[in-house]
Amino acid sequence: MTDNEHEIEQPDERVPKRVIGTPAPGTSMLGTAEASDVDRDVPGVTLQDEAKARKAEKIVALCFTITFVAALAFIISYVVFQVGSPEATGTSNLALGGSLTVALLALASGIVIWVRQIMPKYALVQDRHPMASAEADRDVVADTFVQGANESGFVKRKLLRRTLLLAAAPLGLVPVVLLRDLDNSKMPGAKFNAALRHTVWGEKTKEGRPLRLVVEGTGQPIRAADFNSPGGILSVVPEGYEHDLTALAKATLILIKFRPEEIKSGVRQNWTHDGIVAYSKICTHVGCPAALYEQNTHHILCPCHQSTFDAADGAKVIFGPAARPLPQLPITVDQEGYLIAQGDFDVPVGPSYWERGDAEAEARAKGAQA
Repeated sequence: MTDNEHEIEQPDERVPKRVIGTPAPGTSMLGTAEASDVDRDVPGVTLQDEAKARKAEKIVALCFTITFVAALAFIISYVVFQVGSPEATGTSNLALGGSLTVALLALASGIVIWVRQIMPKYALVQDRHPMASAEADRDVVADTFVQGANESGFVKRKLLRRTLLLAAAPLGLVPVVLLRDLDNSKMPGAKFNAALRHTVWGEKTKEGRPLRLVVEGTGQPIRAADFNSPGGILSVVPEGYEHDLTALAKATLILIKFRPEEIKSGVRQNWTHDGIVAYSKICTHVGCPAALYEQNTHHILCPCHQSTFDAADGAKVIFGPAARPLPQLPITVDQEGYLIAQGDFDVPVGPSYWERGDAEAEARAKGAQA
């Protein structure tokens, strides 16, 4: 055995390495023929001008690069721009929607330019049989139609024909009515947002006094002196609206009694009375009733999606998908010792999509004026 037989063949460093996405040396992506081997003399086939095709290739590559950058920006925006307030949600939607739009538009533009300016064009001719039916077939169809019209009585019975046309006439206006509802000025956000931003707690009784807090179901008013057990909880509604489901959908409250040392800084002290705090019962996630209360931890739980609020700290969100605390209602007592509302909530109740943005803008404007 010679020394040459023990020598290991070394790779030739001069041979360029294969780039990912390209065929092996000496082969074609399609296996046999290269793209330049397309016969230019095939009838009906028109090849693109090579100079224009190379220019279009660069444009397509630019579009695909923009798609990559925009898609990457979409992923980064999803991580960076978190929701939690209407402003943050708007910023997130703008970043996500803008980046995704640019990515899809650039990808579609690149594909269209690729097909129209790089790929060859084909002129195809398809032979068809005569479109007209035979004369005998047309006569049979005509006779059948006339026979059916006579049997239906549409021609003979004028009353049926006229009332049918009368019934069909208004149906032509249905699309007009439906299209009219697409007008943004008719949407709740433009005309009826005040009904979503306010509750009946800001109203007065016929006697001109503030509304009392009454127990849900019984309608009994609540004396602060009687609600004196720390850890107690009541579901309450506004006086006079015990059976108004529209008002109760926004105005139902949770009333909780705390010891003074249990109340944290998140609670507005001047909106409480003797450790009694009133929160909206409407969850700020999607509007479910947040009715479960854990006395030891002072946690309010919404059973729909497990949003959890710290009742001792202004009902701040400590778990779950809710984005903001349960609004606190300012309460006090009247001359007879009954709990009453000092006014309406300072922020809208319920989920943020209940026109919360307009209300916050209004609140900021009032604060600036003050």
